[in-house]
Amino acid sequence: MRTFIKSWIPQCLRILRSPCRLFHGCSRLLTSQIISYYDSVNQCKKELPEYFNFASDVLDEWSQLEKDGRRPANPAFWWVNDEGEEVKWSFEELGFLSRKAANMLSEACGLQRGDRVIAVLPRVPEWWLLNVACMRTGIVFIPGTSQLTAKDILYRLQASKAKCIITNDTLAPAVESVLPGCQFLKSKLIVAKGSRDGWLNLKELFAVTSADHTCVKTRSQDPMLIYFTSGSTGSPKMVVQSHSSYGIGFATSGSIFFLCFIIRYWMNLTPSDIMWNTSDTGWVKSAWSSVFAPWICGSCVFVHNMPQFKPAVIAETLSRYPITVFCTAPTAYRMLVQHDLSSYKFSSLKHCVSGGEPLNPEVMAKWKIQTGLDIYEGYGQTETVTICANMKGMEIKPGSLGKAVPPYDVQDNPEKTAASVCGNFYVTGDRGIMDKEGYVWFVGRADDIINSAGYRIGPFEVESALIQHPAVSESAVVSSPDPIRGEVVKAFVVLAPAFVSHDPKKLTQELQQHVKKVTAPYKYPRKMEFVQDLPKTATGKIQRKVLRNKEWGRA
Repeated sequence: MRTFIKSWIPQCLRILRSPCRLFHGCSRLLTSQIISYYDSVNQCKKELPEYFNFASDVLDEWSQLEKDGRRPANPAFWWVNDEGEEVKWSFEELGFLSRKAANMLSEACGLQRGDRVIAVLPRVPEWWLLNVACMRTGIVFIPGTSQLTAKDILYRLQASKAKCIITNDTLAPAVESVLPGCQFLKSKLIVAKGSRDGWLNLKELFAVTSADHTCVKTRSQDPMLIYFTSGSTGSPKMVVQSHSSYGIGFATSGSIFFLCFIIRYWMNLTPSDIMWNTSDTGWVKSAWSSVFAPWICGSCVFVHNMPQFKPAVIAETLSRYPITVFCTAPTAYRMLVQHDLSSYKFSSLKHCVSGGEPLNPEVMAKWKIQTGLDIYEGYGQTETVTICANMKGMEIKPGSLGKAVPPYDVQDNPEKTAASVCGNFYVTGDRGIMDKEGYVWFVGRADDIINSAGYRIGPFEVESALIQHPAVSESAVVSSPDPIRGEVVKAFVVLAPAFVSHDPKKLTQELQQHVKKVTAPYKYPRKMEFVQDLPKTATGKIQRKVLRNKEWGRA
């Protein structure tokens, strides 16, 4: 089997020149060979090309294959909303429109290769165009969730030194409120129907911009994307991903060929598939499953505008559109199996994927009963992408994250990275156990990060928000079990003397609203307990672990 792999490495390096042939070759692997291949892929030597750009080397290649009739009649991008509006692009149209967007960033916004751009947008087609446009120009794209507050935006602008910010009319006022502290910001681009003073309008510029653009020649290790982590003991940190990290190295983890393997056998994607990933544009899962994985395979990226998660909308969409691969967080699956699915028929759906938080075995069982489909769970981080996954052809052990995949070469803050490295291992901060067959089982996090419905929340930020309220003397924030979200934020609060006699219910609501205003709304404590004091170490540090164990019945 190793000889087979080594003989394929040169062809794998040409994946972007003949993607259909490569995936056809990979699909011929027998199921009985998968595990053997999986075990031996660790031995493959990393071989990256010196230059690589996802827009020219992947998307434009699919466009050419499309023109030559060597790709199925399947859109590259398909966007819908609740009002019945639709946007469909072929790879050729995606190329044309993204070149216009690239020229707009360079000419109207005055941006150059290596500059950084923050995009805080909901699920709108422009987000995908801007993503590709930044690849074409060598500009570093920094996505952010639409739930960011003015404080969050200011921090990201200052930390990244971004020269441009792109958002909509909803968040424009928040940006304007922090402009005095943004000395690096040179231009502001708004995605809106009408104009706004001091802002460049994307739609207006788009109408007068040429599509004549030549993609820059980027090196594989040039920076392409930056995502901000949640932050556990302080402010969120920037994680830089290169053009090869997600473009070639999407879950390759040291082997170019592993790219084909992980997508083909975890996500089960082919050029004929239509993949719907429900992730917010501000989270790294959107890059993984709404950009790189499907487009590497020549699949269609399906997007529902969906401002709020509603099980009925999810079920109706899966029933109405020919979606073949569905990816969403365990929280969504939990809500869906509680929804009455008997009146829906998911006739096109053939493969389901999950990630972002642990998936309960009982939810997997209910989903299987109601749809006849398994859920293939995976686990990864912003820095590493996929670390463990259940591959097609492997036995699924409900509750397991699947088997480990080789780790990335992770580099971030040198001191933080050094503290997370033990010999040849990168310590994720998450705890798990491995059975004798190599399956990994999630146990819990070694750090204090709270994972609520797929949103990773740092307790320090919530505590910092609480302490700003005059009623709060001290606070400690931990995770607390929840049947729907898996876990939620709970705050233990020591009140200031003047507020001890206040009505607890009213004070709880007041503090919750306060946190929503100071931080992003999803970070507020859904549970709150007023206490006289907090458990501390001899040096005065709050022991969150004691409170967390109490919440989870481990005290």
